[in-house]
Amino acid sequence: MKTKSIVQSVLPLALAYAMTSGTTVQAAEPDARQAAIHQTAEAFVAAFHKGDAKALAAFWTPDGDYVDDTGRVMQGREAIEKAFAEMFTSNKGVKLRIDVDSLKFPTADTAIEDGTSAVIPPDGSAPSRARYTNVFVKMDGKWLLASVRETADPGPSNHEFLSGLEWMIGEWIDEAPAAGTPAGEVGHVSFVWAPGQNFIISTRTADYKDSSLLQATQWIAWDAAAKQIRSWSFQADGGVGQNTWTKEGNKWTIKSESVLADGAKVTSTSVLTPVDGNAFTWQSKDQKVNGQALPDTKEIKMKRID
Repeated sequence: MKTKSIVQSVLPLALAYAMTSGTTVQAAEPDARQAAIHQTAEAFVAAFHKGDAKALAAFWTPDGDYVDDTGRVMQGREAIEKAFAEMFTSNKGVKLRIDVDSLKFPTADTAIEDGTSAVIPPDGSAPSRARYTNVFVKMDGKWLLASVRETADPGPSNHEFLSGLEWMIGEWIDEAPAAGTPAGEVGHVSFVWAPGQNFIISTRTADYKDSSLLQATQWIAWDAAAKQIRSWSFQADGGVGQNTWTKEGNKWTIKSESVLADGAKVTSTSVLTPVDGNAFTWQSKDQKVNGQALPDTKEIKMKRID
């Protein structure tokens, strides 16, 4: 068993009811039951801070069990006490964050809690995260832990919300130079996942026969508050912009507000349309610079090169 696993799964059992905001409670007289389990949590924390493995194991029923995120089963107080003792030897000064998803009382004498936990080491290294399900039973007037189940949780991820843009990942070039483009210049844009795959990074350059000139960088993300894909653009000359993305059928509409390096304010609407896995079109419409309208650009076709 991993030494941190016992912390990940067991601490949520005791601390969950110290952080009951957002929980759902069912059945009669839930407040009294919550209060009782909260008192149990406080006692559990006190024992944990003392490093008292035997006292912690006593919070389980005699035949209670714990299954950590590796699948290892600890059955009974003796096995759980041993796990705590090993953990206290190997991990000192750990902190914990708990997020309770739900608390239910299926019967008068049972409670089920689901949530997530993050154990934060004192050295600043990455926290250990877990999803857990705790089953409490009431025995002789006390709420005891009958069962604990945990699964590894990589942490919050917005990757799934950007999956609709997966098709963009790769390298693209203008199929034909746009009007007014200097001779020999080819527009080149790349889309790559940032580490952790919660952002997409786009870089646009002007490529020549013997060199490339950076034009702009863009970070694309999921805005959890607005429930929308957004992006932030940074021009090589100092201009900045922010954008909102909306999918309409097969097309992506991007509303942009930018401030150029000279202070001019620009608004526009861009439309990206996938043609197939190896091409998409791009067009800028409704452009205004300091409120003055500009003509729409011609539709530009980009082709995949990688």
